[in-house]
Amino acid sequence: MTDHAHDLAALREATDRLLGATGELDAAALSEPSRLPGWSRGHVIAHLSRNADALANVLRGLPMYADSETRDRDIERDAHRSPAQQQTDLTASAAGFVEAAAEPADWSRAVTLRNGVTDTASRVPFRRRGEVELHHVDLGIGYELEDLPDEFTAREIGFLAERFAGHPEVAPTSLADDTGRVWTTGGGAEGGPVTVRGTASGLLGWLSGRRDGAALTVEGGPLPALPPL
Repeated sequence: MTDHAHDLAALREATDRLLGATGELDAAALSEPSRLPGWSRGHVIAHLSRNADALANVLRGLPMYADSETRDRDIERDAHRSPAQQQTDLTASAAGFVEAAAEPADWSRAVTLRNGVTDTASRVPFRRRGEVELHHVDLGIGYELEDLPDEFTAREIGFLAERFAGHPEVAPTSLADDTGRVWTTGGGAEGGPVTVRGTASGLLGWLSGRRDGAALTVEGGPLPALPPL
């Protein structure tokens, strides 16, 4: 069962790491490309700020975003601000999410996310933690997949494996890391079963679209081509 209190505490630690790193970035660094195609580091930070607001909306029973166009427009609007403005907004929006999570609520209730995706409220803090941790890596400022807490990496692999479970484009696939942990995913496409082995960080990089999977070993067929998240 998801422990939202644990996830909120872990989120605070992840947010503190992120804020400590982004506080060192000057205007030139913010304007440089991130690891996400078409986005500068400023775009990534703007997205993180607006995502905090959006997930606070979700916890309050409001639409996550007004629409996709508004989401994209807000990120573009905020991407080019000064370092001080970016840091202030990132700090305030993160605090706003924590405030929304502190309001009395039924954590077992269903909530609606972007594109009609539904989940339980108790999983929203972990979803936010995933945004903070992975986009910290996307900034390309020295925080790598290998630096992520192992507990987070294992859970995020499970989370992404769940997203692709039964997907019509992914053959039945087992994921095994070098500590013996195993996850399953796919199953909706012909072929397989396929076993993909590697480090936990390598598996997470492939599942999240941040690495091409070249460092992984595959048995039973080719490395599955994963659809976009």
